[in-house]
Amino acid sequence: MIGPLSRIAALARLNAVLRLRDPGQFLSYLLMPMLGMIALKPLYLRAMPGGTTQVATGLLVMFSALALHIVGAAILTERGWHTWDRLRATRATTAELLLGKAIPVYAVLLLQQAILATFGVLVVGLRATWLLPVAVAAWGVTLLAIGSALAAVVRSHGELHAICDIGALVVTTIGGALVPVALFPPWLQAVAPFSPGYWALTMLQSAARGDAPSTLTSAALLLAVALVAGTFACRRLSRGWTRATLL
Repeated sequence: MIGPLSRIAALARLNAVLRLRDPGQFLSYLLMPMLGMIALKPLYLRAMPGGTTQVATGLLVMFSALALHIVGAAILTERGWHTWDRLRATRATTAELLLGKAIPVYAVLLLQQAILATFGVLVVGLRATWLLPVAVAAWGVTLLAIGSALAAVVRSHGELHAICDIGALVVTTIGGALVPVALFPPWLQAVAPFSPGYWALTMLQSAARGDAPSTLTSAALLLAVALVAGTFACRRLSRGWTRATLL
C-alpha cells in the first residue's frame, strides 16, 4: 500500500515538473533585483551609511515578496484545471496535498533568495554571516504560508496577480525596502512594524550585521505569521471552500 511519504513525494515530483516548465516569472524576479542592486548601489552609498546593506536586502525582500504569485498559482492552477476536487477525493489528506505543493515551491523561494543573497555578497558587497541562511529560510516559510492563504481565497489568476503585486509593493515599501523606516514621517514609522516586510528587512539586515538576537526575534515573529496564515489555508482547503465551482 502506498503510504503518506510516497504520496507526498509523488505530488512533489509532479509539481516540481510544473515549476520547471514555467520558469519565466522566476527568472524575472532574479534579473530585475540584480540589475536594481547594481544600478542603485552608488545612490544608496552616497545617501546613507550602510547603503550597501540597504540596497541588497531591500530589493531581496521586495522581489521575494513579489514571488508570492508563484506560490499562489501553484494551488490556484489546480482549481482552474478542476483537479483540486479530484485530489481531495483520493487517499491523500489535505496536509499531504499541501506538502506536495509546498515542497517544490519552497525550494523555488529558497533558490531565488539564495541566489540574490549570494549576488549581494559577491557583487554588491553585502556582508556574509551564518545568520543569512537562517533569515532566508524563515522568510521563505512566511511567504509560502501567506501565498497559500491567498490562493485559498482568490477567485482567479488575475485577482491573485493584482493582490500579490500591489500587496507586495505596499508591504515591503512600508517595511522600509526602498527607504529606511527612520526617514519616514512619524505616522508611517508607527505603521511600519505591522508589515511582515518590516520584520523581514530587520531580520536580513540584522543577519548581515551578525546580530543573532535581533535576527532570531524577527524570525520568530515571521514564523508566527506563517503559522496563522498556514493554519487558515489548511482549514479553507480541508473544508472545500476553494472547490472549483467557486471559480
